[in-house]
Amino acid sequence: MSTSPTLHKSDDATIQLHSNDDVVIARRAIAPGTQLNAGTGSNGIVTTGDIPAGHKIAARSLPSGAPVRKFDQMIGFATQDIAAGAHVHSHNLSFGDFERDYVASEAAQPTDYYPESERATFQGIVRPDGRVATRNYLAVLTSVNCSASAARYIADQFRGPALANHANIDGVVSLSHSTGCGMGKASDGYTYLRRTLAGYAQHPNIAGFVLLGLGCEVNQVADMFSELGLTEGPMGQFMTIQGAGGTTAAVREGTAKLTAMLDQANDIKRETVPASHLTLGLECGGSDGFSGITANPALGQAADLLVRHGGTAILGETPEIYGAEHLLIRRAVSEEVGKKLIDRIRWWEKHAEVNGVELDNNPTPGNKAGGLTTILEKSLGAAAKGGTTNLVDVYRYAEEVTEKGFVFMDTPGYDPVSITGMVAGGANVVCFTTGRGSVFGCKPSPSLKLATNSDLYGRMGDDMDINCGLIADGESDVEAMGADIFDTILRTASGEPSKSEVLGIGEDEFVPWQVGAVL
Repeated sequence: MSTSPTLHKSDDATIQLHSNDDVVIARRAIAPGTQLNAGTGSNGIVTTGDIPAGHKIAARSLPSGAPVRKFDQMIGFATQDIAAGAHVHSHNLSFGDFERDYVASEAAQPTDYYPESERATFQGIVRPDGRVATRNYLAVLTSVNCSASAARYIADQFRGPALANHANIDGVVSLSHSTGCGMGKASDGYTYLRRTLAGYAQHPNIAGFVLLGLGCEVNQVADMFSELGLTEGPMGQFMTIQGAGGTTAAVREGTAKLTAMLDQANDIKRETVPASHLTLGLECGGSDGFSGITANPALGQAADLLVRHGGTAILGETPEIYGAEHLLIRRAVSEEVGKKLIDRIRWWEKHAEVNGVELDNNPTPGNKAGGLTTILEKSLGAAAKGGTTNLVDVYRYAEEVTEKGFVFMDTPGYDPVSITGMVAGGANVVCFTTGRGSVFGCKPSPSLKLATNSDLYGRMGDDMDINCGLIADGESDVEAMGADIFDTILRTASGEPSKSEVLGIGEDEFVPWQVGAVL
């Protein structure tokens, strides 16, 4: 799949991604009757109707039932005859299943690593055990929703000028959720919740934490310490509201526990460390027709750079690589790794069937308004975030990522849930591409927002960190933009705040995956 779009400079109105494609993309809104130097005809094509920016235009006549290609890959089937120059969207294009050839490792190649002497560095925080952080937080984690308010009351004691004498601490965050009880201990949901909480408690960006429970819930705080490898000590403690004697007493006790951690948490300095200590979460949300053309392939280029410098990049959102998973499986380093991804795809097919939905109920209304029509089209664009290097492993939700290189984590497509799992797995920086405009943040890890088009970047400048729309504007290309993204990642990891951090976004976006029955 080509990652570098080719602009038609003669009319500067369309983008062709591959010579085999049946569609071209409108760079801007195009009126009916516009002559375009695109398509297969010797005189180009003439638009037959209004074409919104980011939407598809038929490059040739397509009969009803014909497969339609974009990125040189199948994105759906024509539901009626489509004339050259016509708008191609949900009124005449639909999802259709097709056979995908799962040939593991077919495209795997040796990674072209940079020599050690040429590898990038950043200013990180080295923990006593050797882990490297990009931020320095204290946290109140909740075992159950019943302790969410008390956790927030504790964190509130450290807002405003409360940390004035501890300037090296980025804040005290309250990370609560909607579950923790009313769930079976043998369920995936219970496993995912505990794994997520343990991943955050042990995340390098969290210097110390208090795990707060109610006391009578299924997810017992003491059990988490004894069963999940959490170490009780000066910088890691647990308590319950019932054991403390009620809400007021629990807030007082929790505040005291965190206050005792302040001096040690503050005693840090940034130092030069290799980029191999970076684990990058890759996410797209509020996607549009430009996502797979600008921001996603540019982020894939940055992910390739990080891998070549010895770091790790995590791609997730299993339902949103559906239809493109065969491309990732071909890059697997082994049949075993390829099979792990196939197994997760099969689980999602069954999960969707059991719950009475279909995996192609995506794209969302916002995605469609931005030009995306089918899940196949969306997935091909989303998969571009993963770059081109080998797929070295596949992880279940919130599992600790231990391999270096490009990996996949099984997460839902819902952005807060997906990124929560990646951060639990160790992501200490996140890059989030968006075409409609997401304002996401994910404390304790900084989140960079990559706009897919210049209009969005101009309208939501307080939220967007990077304008990848310059690619569609013809002012940059995928390779150059990928290098810019990589440089921004290094600066952000070194302490430069992201837009979402400036706005204070990121506590309420902690959303562990709740899957299974609520009892």
